[in-house]
Amino acid sequence: MFYSDDVIEEVRSRNDVVDLIGNYIKLTKKGSSYFGLCPFHNEKSPSFSVSRDKQMYYCFGCGAGGNVFTFVMEYENYTFVEAVKYLAERAGIKLPEMEVSEEQKRIQSQRQRLLDIHKMAARYFYYQLKSKNGANALAYFEKRCLSKETIAHFGLGFSNPYRDDLYQFLRSKGYDDGILKASGLVTMDEKYGAHDKFWNRVMFPIMDVNNKVIGFGGRVLGDGTPKYLNSPETLLFDKSRNLYGLNFARTSRQPFMIICEGYMDVIAMHQAGFTNAVASLGTAFTLQHGILLKRYTEEVRLAYDSDEAGVKAALRAIPILRSAGLRIRIIHMNPYKDPDEFIKNLGIEAFKERIDEAENSFMFEVSILERSYNLGDPEGKTRFFNEVAKQLLNFEQELERNNYIEAIARKYGITFENLQKLVNRYGLTLPEREVRREERPAIRKENAGGGYPEALLASQKLLLTWLVNDVSLFKKIKPWLEWEDFVHPVYQRVCRAVYESIETTGQIVPGQIINLFQEKEEQKLVAAIFNSDIAGIDDKNAREKALTETVVRIKRYHLDELSRRTQDLAGLQKIIRMKSDLQHLHISL
Repeated sequence: MFYSDDVIEEVRSRNDVVDLIGNYIKLTKKGSSYFGLCPFHNEKSPSFSVSRDKQMYYCFGCGAGGNVFTFVMEYENYTFVEAVKYLAERAGIKLPEMEVSEEQKRIQSQRQRLLDIHKMAARYFYYQLKSKNGANALAYFEKRCLSKETIAHFGLGFSNPYRDDLYQFLRSKGYDDGILKASGLVTMDEKYGAHDKFWNRVMFPIMDVNNKVIGFGGRVLGDGTPKYLNSPETLLFDKSRNLYGLNFARTSRQPFMIICEGYMDVIAMHQAGFTNAVASLGTAFTLQHGILLKRYTEEVRLAYDSDEAGVKAALRAIPILRSAGLRIRIIHMNPYKDPDEFIKNLGIEAFKERIDEAENSFMFEVSILERSYNLGDPEGKTRFFNEVAKQLLNFEQELERNNYIEAIARKYGITFENLQKLVNRYGLTLPEREVRREERPAIRKENAGGGYPEALLASQKLLLTWLVNDVSLFKKIKPWLEWEDFVHPVYQRVCRAVYESIETTGQIVPGQIINLFQEKEEQKLVAAIFNSDIAGIDDKNAREKALTETVVRIKRYHLDELSRRTQDLAGLQKIIRMKSDLQHLHISL
């Protein structure tokens, strides 16, 4: 962590959680809390609660929860350090400077100057589109049925038909040839001198996920070549690591992303309401693209062109996306070529249906493979099934593989048993390290419960919830339970923090305690503690009995654990006495 705990706590305390989240979603006050539609999953009735007293949020629908840092990290997809910087700037807090080398300072300075140049260029292109020189370019966008709002939203523009127009403008703003060449917007050569990379083109600013312009795409007006032109690789721009439209799509909160082939497809889809659409930047899909998408979603749907080139592009992209850990489905555009053309002809509702009917990517691959064989010929059909059997071996999990065997058997008229035998036969020919891969013990993360009884974990959570809702219980619980008695590691840390907070300040700030946890699942567990409902036991005697039983269950389990590990007689005698005391325990309220 780059900043001290004191600095982080100051940043948290100076950013009110209701004010922050209220800038992102509409909140309505109900009682002591605020409610709105959860930005992390689709819902029609508000179940997203924000508490000013607790300085935290919690969704009763999907379980998302945390403090201001968690929210910014989840919503903006920031790292923790990025969230700290963002919230510090929002609160007007000057963070302590981190030590950086002279080379790092030079690179940071150049990067900022390049960002300034690109921002200025984007504004200049947008201005030219609205001028007399941009009449033809504006007509092009209008012919493509783009509204004024869409043009402004994507910052579309026009580069004048003069070879050094942008160069002269940027020079007038004080930028020298060295930095202009580094920007990729200006080319220097001996024959022509300095001239613009883009001229007489409609312009598409390319933004990173933080809405910073890092490059441009340009489509020529008329018959010039190349038809499409992108910025070259620069300190800002790497086309293999950026996606067009991702700056908008990442906040769509849809359960999947739609991948298109070009800028106009993305823009047309966003205008039609499909704001989860992105496209690669004039290059084939890369693993880096897949990894980038995985930060925002678990599933993608390919909306590539329906022609042969589009099919080949989809077939290349599918294994790359799989290797990034994404689920993939294919949206079919026929009888039209691309999403833009489809929506213009059949409308938004028809495209929604195509999205809902998107085909499983493996079944799509098999259907394309089918085109290479004559299934009416016995030999062709045999060769087809042999090839499919080989492809099925890519599924390491037996259950998943069998599900696909069943689906293919049903579609192509072969029995499950025969296709499974064929798959197994090919499996036996693989190297042993491949054949036995499934038999190796799986390496998996420890489950959330850590192997402890569910009733025990429920008791630990209930007691903590009880305590944070009524701090006065601390004096009655503390003599019987130490924080070490909580066996679940998350609950143990929460208990320790709650105890220390009550002992030092007499109160609990949930938002501060959540800061102790960095993992998303841990934050959810902690948020649930502070937002669980313990109502329903109105009778005082029943409440006393429930509280006593909960304390006894937690303490007795820990004592049982200690007795199994304790070897000396004195230690065992102490444990026996403590167990005996528990039999007579009654906590009075």
